[in-house]
Amino acid sequence: MISPRGYNKRILVTGGAGFLGSHLCERLLAAGNDVLCVDNFFTGSRSNVAHLLPNPHFELMRHDVTFPLYVEVDEIYNLACPASPVHYQHDPVQTTKTSVIGAINMLGLAKRLGARIMQASTSEIYGDPAVHPQPEEYWGNVNTIGPRACYDEGKRCAETLFFDYHRQHKLSIKVIRIFNTYGPRMHPNDGRVVSNFIIQALKGEPITIYGDGLQTRSFCYADDLIDGFIRFMATPADVTGPINLGNPGEFTMLELAEKVIRLTGSSSRIEHRPLPQDDPKQRRPDIAKARSLLEWEPKVPLDEGLERTIAYFRGRFFA
Repeated sequence: MISPRGYNKRILVTGGAGFLGSHLCERLLAAGNDVLCVDNFFTGSRSNVAHLLPNPHFELMRHDVTFPLYVEVDEIYNLACPASPVHYQHDPVQTTKTSVIGAINMLGLAKRLGARIMQASTSEIYGDPAVHPQPEEYWGNVNTIGPRACYDEGKRCAETLFFDYHRQHKLSIKVIRIFNTYGPRMHPNDGRVVSNFIIQALKGEPITIYGDGLQTRSFCYADDLIDGFIRFMATPADVTGPINLGNPGEFTMLELAEKVIRLTGSSSRIEHRPLPQDDPKQRRPDIAKARSLLEWEPKVPLDEGLERTIAYFRGRFFA
């Protein structure tokens, strides 16, 4: 619906200068919306959205979501939170605050405005899963006092808050559980496996694999994930989720390392290190709900997505 102000919608993206947030801001602007990008730049970067600044329909605001925000918008995408172990374990208390207090503040804003709000939750809420692949009905296997719990439990609590606001205040919510995503604008030092392997390969350093390398992950290219975001936000109010978004293709860490070495033309060798505490052994989404409710499934094959991501890292950090 076109607003009388001449644009589609006013949309707030928290964490909008981050890896996924910046891609989302781009897509929303391309659809003709006014976009307010909010970020405290802990892991996000102004450079991720610098190309959007000349657009008169884009606004960038430095703000921490653990403090209230007073703006006027029609929709909210709540993406604010460090998403890699290196970053979220740096200040675990602040990570939990960002997930929980940030959710409370954004839900309060949505309640005041009558705005629809989407929560970027995570596959980490499943912990080290005892069910494979993971459907949305699975309650998870999480160590509540481990070093990853600040992120896992913070996101689980945020989901609780979203559904309680929905039940108690009739708020229009969408909860999305994101599985491993990769692509251009990943932070080079985020400690996540795709960026780690690519940086190490481009430097010719050993590719570090934790454990035996037979643990698996499913990798979804950023453009596919953002398409899922947009489709989910446009669904009827009774489609609240949670809905898994990710690529059901499953690869071992060894397979990923070998692909990166081949695609970069690197001479890097593989080096094994001890497995971190509570690191999941398997992670693959059941995306039956996304297929039926959103008519969505990922389209970008892993090799193609890796080629694009390698080109980004090579041009950005090794030119």
